[in-house]
Amino acid sequence: MDKVFVKGLRVDAYIGVYDWEHEQTQPLFLDLTMAWDQTAAGGSDALSDALDYDTLSKAVVALIQARPRQLIETVAAEVAQLILTDFNVASVTVRVEKPQAVAAANTVGVEITRSRA
Repeated sequence: MDKVFVKGLRVDAYIGVYDWEHEQTQPLFLDLTMAWDQTAAGGSDALSDALDYDTLSKAVVALIQARPRQLIETVAAEVAQLILTDFNVASVTVRVEKPQAVAAANTVGVEITRSRA
């Protein structure tokens, strides 16, 4: 299966388990990889046949910024569900990094892969 990806999507979000983490936004960085058949788009050169990664990225940002969350695991699960449902992809891998979570690390994160049932 062909793939479409978005790497390093920055979303400033209220995220964390501590009260102070909900007083100011923190950056999250997302990598999204979607299984998507490129045959039609490659032949037609039409956006209507492609997975519109700009629209998809804006939807992901809006979802994450809609409300505070405690866990990046929740963010990953909700983003995966949004992409599977609203963009009709066969499967999606969502990687969420939270670089400010652990002072001694460059970043920490989670990665999940989900498919349509």
